[in-house]
Amino acid sequence: MNRRDLLKSAGIASLALTTASLWSVADAQDGSRIFTLANPTGFPDLDPSTSFSNDGLVMANVYETLTRYIPGNDSAAAKVAPLLAESWETSADGLTWTFRLRQGVKFHDGADLTGEAVKASIERTMKIGGGAAFIWAPVIGVEAKDTHTVVFSLSSAEPLDLIASSGFAAWIISPAAMDKDNAWFNAGNDAGTGPFRIDRYEPGQRVVANRFADHWADAPEGGFDTAVFEVVEDSVLAQSMIESASADWTYSLPFDNLEALDANPDLNVVVNPSFENLIGLLNTRRAPLDRLPVRQALALAFPYDDVITAGTAGLGSRSRGVIPQGIWGHDAEAPLVMTDLEAARALLAAEGLADGGLELTLTYVTSDALEALTAELWKANLETLGVTLTLQPMSWEAMWELAKADPNAAQDILLLYWWPTYVTPHDCLLNLFRSEDRPNFNLGYYSNPEFDKTLDEAAALSGTDRVRAEAMFKAAQRMMLADAPAVFILDKPNVHITRADVKGYVDNPAYGHVVFVNELSR
Repeated sequence: MNRRDLLKSAGIASLALTTASLWSVADAQDGSRIFTLANPTGFPDLDPSTSFSNDGLVMANVYETLTRYIPGNDSAAAKVAPLLAESWETSADGLTWTFRLRQGVKFHDGADLTGEAVKASIERTMKIGGGAAFIWAPVIGVEAKDTHTVVFSLSSAEPLDLIASSGFAAWIISPAAMDKDNAWFNAGNDAGTGPFRIDRYEPGQRVVANRFADHWADAPEGGFDTAVFEVVEDSVLAQSMIESASADWTYSLPFDNLEALDANPDLNVVVNPSFENLIGLLNTRRAPLDRLPVRQALALAFPYDDVITAGTAGLGSRSRGVIPQGIWGHDAEAPLVMTDLEAARALLAAEGLADGGLELTLTYVTSDALEALTAELWKANLETLGVTLTLQPMSWEAMWELAKADPNAAQDILLLYWWPTYVTPHDCLLNLFRSEDRPNFNLGYYSNPEFDKTLDEAAALSGTDRVRAEAMFKAAQRMMLADAPAVFILDKPNVHITRADVKGYVDNPAYGHVVFVNELSR
């Protein structure tokens, strides 16, 4: 960073710290406790039916689901815990699920949680069909059997307790908001049962949420009264905020800085395995990446070990496909592509692309240090092969829109983090690689009917015969890997920074970069 950039960053930091200090003054005046989250991205959609991005951080504090996934030491030790549902059971054939709701739960508008509210919430999400609504695909009917009982009928035996724990599209919404449109929610209105309710929304800047006094769960002693979700795209600024106590939690700081952060007695560096991986999606729709040998050459030219060492301080691990470690269906025996520049050169030569002439564009998120380093290291390797890789940093929202608009005009390579919508191998394979008429997250535009068929059959078995389903998910992934529609870079460690005086923080990798503020205290 040059002197001008340093001065610019310092000026931005000064402004942000001044803003944060105003919150501190308010805190001192009325005795309330404020938890400030410095988040590296914005919150593009606050509609609980369609939210399917980094807005999950806000959603998880304002809305609630029927169940919640609790990880264990391995996938076999994980469990699904009650949340708005106190208990549930399934029929022997796995096609009928009955959930009994917690009593005494209030929505933020004062309405009671009922079976009808749950039914209407799921049906609203299914009808709109946006975001992660696909999680309810096996549901063919929802019945409010009585005030506190909901019965789901399925077309195939999928694990509805897991689906209901999803970090997207499973939120339960007040009956009064069923006819509200997306614009209403994105004006800062909410209709949840969560421990916090939105007080103010400033798009691109922050969400301020205050404690909901009638929430059914008690807050811990010393719990927080206000959660401030600050959008802080500059990692220098985010680090300044966490070090100066202007923020209580952040992530996506450069891994090179972790040693110094960990040595700071005022901070806690929380590191654990995640369910998140970094992937380079290849535009299979457009020449020359529509040719398998060219895609294979790009994978062989990727500096896997260098990215893990330099980009994650050695904390990351090689991805074996798209299903990360810790999720059932992970294939520990899947083949690894190793860096081999000479083999890459030979493949390109065989395709008539030796020593120049191949120009590609790669996009990544501007604020992400790991993605930036990944792009630069890959570019350097490709230069030795005569391949020109143009790097284009963008905001996540702009990059996503570019990729969805027109595959023939989109980037050649898109760097993307993925974590599951709910904890199943189906989610990873479905979203990123199942054929789509209109691109959403399959942003390499991969299409293989045999893969689609195997994936669908595995999903249909997943609620009653997990062993057989797991074998089929692995077979589907091996089929996809042979087609090389992406470069599978690394399984990413979760690294979150908190202030040392924050108590109760435990990262749950099933909910990517989500903080359940109601569980914390100071």
